[in-house]
Amino acid sequence: MKFLKSILKWILIVFVLLIATLYITDTDYLIKAVRTIYLKGYSTAYLEDYKEFDNQVVENGTPQPWPNHQDYNSVKETEALNKINNENGTIAYVIIKNDSIWFENYYDGFDESSKSNSFSMAKSYVSAMLGKALMQGHIKSLNQPVSDFLPEFTEGLAAKLTVGDLSSMASGTDWDEAYYSPLSITTRAYFDDDLDKVINGLKVVKEPGQSYTYSSGDTQMLAMVIERATGKKLNDYLTESFWKPLGSENATLWQVDSDDHDMVKAYCCIASNAKDFARLGKLYKDHGKWQGKQLLDSAFVAKSIKPRFPASPEYGYGWWLKNIDDKEFFMMRGHLGQYVIVEPNDNVIIVRLGHSKGPGDALATFTPDIFTYIEEAYNMLNKK
Repeated sequence: MKFLKSILKWILIVFVLLIATLYITDTDYLIKAVRTIYLKGYSTAYLEDYKEFDNQVVENGTPQPWPNHQDYNSVKETEALNKINNENGTIAYVIIKNDSIWFENYYDGFDESSKSNSFSMAKSYVSAMLGKALMQGHIKSLNQPVSDFLPEFTEGLAAKLTVGDLSSMASGTDWDEAYYSPLSITTRAYFDDDLDKVINGLKVVKEPGQSYTYSSGDTQMLAMVIERATGKKLNDYLTESFWKPLGSENATLWQVDSDDHDMVKAYCCIASNAKDFARLGKLYKDHGKWQGKQLLDSAFVAKSIKPRFPASPEYGYGWWLKNIDDKEFFMMRGHLGQYVIVEPNDNVIIVRLGHSKGPGDALATFTPDIFTYIEEAYNMLNKK
């Protein structure tokens, strides 16, 4: 018994020292990471983790349900689509043709209204809100300096940083996009209770505006700029600018760093469903117009879905770009394979949500699953 007490005592001492070390080294966010992710058996964020975090509600207005196509669900999944859906844990697969639901199916206990994490698809919404702020005159142009809104970025290379650089991922900061490392700044941002502090600690180490490097920190900084420019919380700005005007059928949730600081995780973490996510894709397909009203300037939309840098043809301003054969796709993309894929010439939108994008879950590249989801959608469409 005496030996057991001694062991327990040392375990307690080690535990207390460990916790103290985390706070002393400013890595106490790892406590939240262990509690919300790792102890639940995950090695990274997952689809329903929004339930473990603080959230702000993004309200919907009058719902505008998608109409069903005359050929609604008349074709079943192909064998190849069934295979990849099973292997990668797809929870939603939707094909929208001519602005009507042509096919939809849901899996793994999810349904058409089930919420799941958007992950980086949220970046497209933040870029859209930049466009809205430009349209409303809150921000002068894509060339306006970030330092006009964030005084922490007024010295050296940081003084050259523009809001357009943030939307096009060309900030030149020292952000490290590593989702699976518990010590990366990406992980810190996901679990830290003060995102402003995290972003204000970034350093601009390369000339801004010269080249593309995928960086979630750029979108988070852009969110801070938009909030300063508009004087509105980003979740409220999303509500009034897009979620209500686009006729979303469901209210949604946007994760925040904490109740105290109430800063949305702008680079990720809108919890919604496939058909409501698809609405932003339709807005951009239709050059910023929704039911006859111009919600976004068409010139901004056109610029957003074209590459800024010739050396990086697969990214524009908040949107991914990919030419496949004679088709030109632009898309919203998120961690673990969340996609809203748009082909405007064919008037087709493909939405896939799920638990994985396949072996490796590679970051910031076009993984093979994307091509399969596109190819099988067209195979299904061509059966009619």
